[in-house]
Amino acid sequence: MQLKTKFIMLIALVICISYGVTFYRTSSFQQQLVVEQATRQAKMLFNQIRLTRQWISDHNGLFLLKSEGVKSNPFLEQGEIQDSQGNWLVKRNPAMVTRELSVYAAKEGMGQFNVTSLNPMNPDNAPDDFERRGLKKIIDGAIEVVEIEKNAGNYRLRYLAPLKVDSQCLTCHGKQGYLLGDIRGGMNVTIPMDWAYAEIKTNNRMLLNIALATIFVVSFIIYLLFNTLVAKRLKKLASIMDQYPDQPLTNNLADDESNDEIGLLSKQFYKLCQRLETSQQELGESREQVFQSEKQAALGRLVAGISHEINNPLGGMQNCVQTMQRNMDQPELQTRYLDLLSQGIDRIKGTVQQLLNIGRKEPLEVQRGDIDQTIRDCLELTCMGKKNIQLDLQLNIVKPVTTGIEALRQVIMNLAGNAVQAIGQQEGTIRVSSHLEQETIEIEVCDNGPGIAVVPLDKIFEPFFTTKEVGEGTGLGLSVSHSLIKRLGGNLSAKNNPTVGACFTLSIPLTSTPLEELP
Repeated sequence: MQLKTKFIMLIALVICISYGVTFYRTSSFQQQLVVEQATRQAKMLFNQIRLTRQWISDHNGLFLLKSEGVKSNPFLEQGEIQDSQGNWLVKRNPAMVTRELSVYAAKEGMGQFNVTSLNPMNPDNAPDDFERRGLKKIIDGAIEVVEIEKNAGNYRLRYLAPLKVDSQCLTCHGKQGYLLGDIRGGMNVTIPMDWAYAEIKTNNRMLLNIALATIFVVSFIIYLLFNTLVAKRLKKLASIMDQYPDQPLTNNLADDESNDEIGLLSKQFYKLCQRLETSQQELGESREQVFQSEKQAALGRLVAGISHEINNPLGGMQNCVQTMQRNMDQPELQTRYLDLLSQGIDRIKGTVQQLLNIGRKEPLEVQRGDIDQTIRDCLELTCMGKKNIQLDLQLNIVKPVTTGIEALRQVIMNLAGNAVQAIGQQEGTIRVSSHLEQETIEIEVCDNGPGIAVVPLDKIFEPFFTTKEVGEGTGLGLSVSHSLIKRLGGNLSAKNNPTVGACFTLSIPLTSTPLEELP
């Protein structure tokens, strides 16, 4: 998963959580606010009805002209009276007025109200479940009771507050045992809440749509900004990193005018590449100096061993010249000695040519050549004058191949020189084999010397590590050889023979090309 995808998903998750919390709090606040408003409305209605009841009570009730539908109250002692004109009037106490007003309010779809008591005079004022619970709470000291009730799928607010006995109430309720100030019951006010919950649902739907739209818009804007300011620039920088060092860096990378983190990263990468190129150049020069120094050291060791190989033909040639000078009148002798001189010159020329070959530069130049003949030349030159060393050559690469011929020449010279030094003045044998196996050059150089110590066997390819006496080796021969073979894409390994001596194995792919100079 890409970084920008993770980033956008994380931002969207944070926004969703934030909106979720906000949505929940807003919805709860709306419901709380609506309940508080409905409660205030119920209190206002309660107080209005209470004041109306108080007015009726203070005026000893209301008297209505008796007519059809206007019946007397059977629970009043003087429910009917006749005026001076002979009209019958029926009395309405506060409880009955409250009940009749509630019927009118219900017809208009407004809030309903009624009085109730745990000990009612009129059975119609018997409490329901809410009223019974509320009256018990009021008796226990509650000032008011408010509940949201769902009935037949409709929401409504139930509000219950106490009604206390005053002096006017004692006329009727004194017979029930109530005293002045006692709580004789309560008045219930019911406010319909369906409209309020419908508004809450509408508001919640609107908030949800706004939240979804905001999440989409914010995520899209963040995607565009992240893609423009971060993703594209990182992708461009990654492409430049991937193409380096095959394609050189441009100055645009270092001249990035942005001062943000990516711009700083680009500039630092450009500086790092510059330092790396400088270090690689210096390291290449140092490596070349090490190679040439090792070559010169090898040449120095070889010169001491082959000086007599050049001096011997030179001495013979000098004798031939002196003899020819003394016998100028013998053509046959002159001819025979000229042939000897030619052979001596060819021998010296071949020796010098081998020295020139080993001293060449550019050891990693890939070219086509005869591997077997290169091995023969290196061994003949290394073992020249060593009468105590026998060569066992099993060379089976019979065709020219393409590889780092000069690098291989230097490696064979180093390995053969180490074998000669390991054998020393004792009788010994150097066995070299070569063959092709699946487009890979396999060369093995073995000797019957004392072998390699077990402890430093894994360290022999480290620079400056040597088991030779001081002044007899630099400790760079095997390190340089190992580096050359690695740069050709091959491998150089060492092991001790089961009986005696050491054995070095080279594996070089034919299709390999020189690797870049490594630090």
